[in-house]
Amino acid sequence: MAEEYKEALLEKQQYHDGCPGCKVEQMKQLRRGYPYLELTFVWIIVLSTSLPISSLYPFLYYMIEDFGVAKTEKDIGFYAGFVGCSFMLGRALTSVFWGIVADRYGRKPIILLGTISIAIFNALFGLSVNFWMAIGTRFLLGSFNCLLGTMKAYASEIFRDEYQATAMSAVSTAWGIGLVIGPALGGFLAQPADKYPNVFSQESIFGRFRYALPCFTISAFALVVTVLCCFIPETLHNHKLGSTSHDDSYEILEAASHESSAAIEKAGKNERKASQSLLKNWPLMSSIIVYCVLCLHDTAYSEIFALWANSPRKYGGLSYSTNDVGTVLAISGLGLFSFQVFVYPFAEKLLGPVLVTRYAGALMIPIQMSYPFIASLSGLSLSLMLNCASILINVLSVSAITGLLILQNKAVDQSQRGAANGIAMTAMSLFKTVGPAGAGILFSWSERRLNAAFLPGSHMVFFVLNVIVVVGVALTFKPFLVTGSKMKIHLNW
Repeated sequence: MAEEYKEALLEKQQYHDGCPGCKVEQMKQLRRGYPYLELTFVWIIVLSTSLPISSLYPFLYYMIEDFGVAKTEKDIGFYAGFVGCSFMLGRALTSVFWGIVADRYGRKPIILLGTISIAIFNALFGLSVNFWMAIGTRFLLGSFNCLLGTMKAYASEIFRDEYQATAMSAVSTAWGIGLVIGPALGGFLAQPADKYPNVFSQESIFGRFRYALPCFTISAFALVVTVLCCFIPETLHNHKLGSTSHDDSYEILEAASHESSAAIEKAGKNERKASQSLLKNWPLMSSIIVYCVLCLHDTAYSEIFALWANSPRKYGGLSYSTNDVGTVLAISGLGLFSFQVFVYPFAEKLLGPVLVTRYAGALMIPIQMSYPFIASLSGLSLSLMLNCASILINVLSVSAITGLLILQNKAVDQSQRGAANGIAMTAMSLFKTVGPAGAGILFSWSERRLNAAFLPGSHMVFFVLNVIVVVGVALTFKPFLVTGSKMKIHLNW
């Protein structure tokens, strides 16, 4: 009976002329082989949106110092936190709106808007002449940075079912690589007139605006991506979907041998009715909450790592230059890329997204505990241990987040993916708004308690980061984190 019903369902599959979503569905049905082209587009688009987020961290310490707003060296971290969080505040206020627009007008217009805004506002940030201009341009950059949520929906729609894990891994890997390469670019290209006087003179634009070069470089990349995005297909349907949606067909076929078609149709209608309220979709909401906690850790760690590496040895830091930080992050990016391409798909297939998230979070805890002790090393041992720890933290963090992206996009239908990812982006951005500000304040406070009896100096900073990770890991267990009936992937608990 299942085979007969499957044939009938395929015969009933209707493709509407002039519908971009139907055209993509036809392409997916007819095409065989690995989706290299789609994977490339997802990679470069997500990379373009993640590069500007953390590219400022290696030079933010020196930028705040140049602005002259910090009265003492210990206050720099306090002001740096507010510049870092302004981006996330802007994104938190607009993510749901952009998700709704993407569901109504399509994914492609929102993608183009996002890449253009990066090119404009990130360049303006590089030209900032005071503290408030830096905050304002970062806020506008975040407000129009609508790409990540839209790309998560787009990636889940442009790939065939057997490549869904690859799609979400591509999104999170490109995102993670951008969060690593971005600071590397910031570290190598900031203050070019000081570092490369034979190439850039003090009288040039890059001599006056010491942090413009990394921002201009990222903006130029975003412009190239904007041109390429003109050729990507739209995945949103411009007509009402039939009674049997693409996402529901799998469950119907599985149950066809046990239940009548009438009962299946009724169950499908009831499920779609219940899913109309995204806030009541607990498989979606529970995965978003865990996602937010781990993203809070991710952004707090990114800012703290750069501040800790730049800060003087007398405060428990490494006294690293922007080039030194850039080198560490570039090596971490290479390690992350290698892991996500060659290892993560097998880990996800073997363990499932839930266990990957749980184990990755648990392994981050002892590594972060080692950072204050790494600061006491020097020479080759310092470089070796720091690079190993940085690679592992970035690999584990991105792996944990990838599993949650898979759970989120499988919990809703296509008609709600834009809004669902908008909700995820808003919630995540709120957490990430707290992250940089809280990290800056915490870091400044830790430098004032170097002689404390309990967790002195940087020990307190990394202890708080571990507390956040512990909360995230705890939330991956039942009954908090649950998965819905739409999950068509291996979900081990």
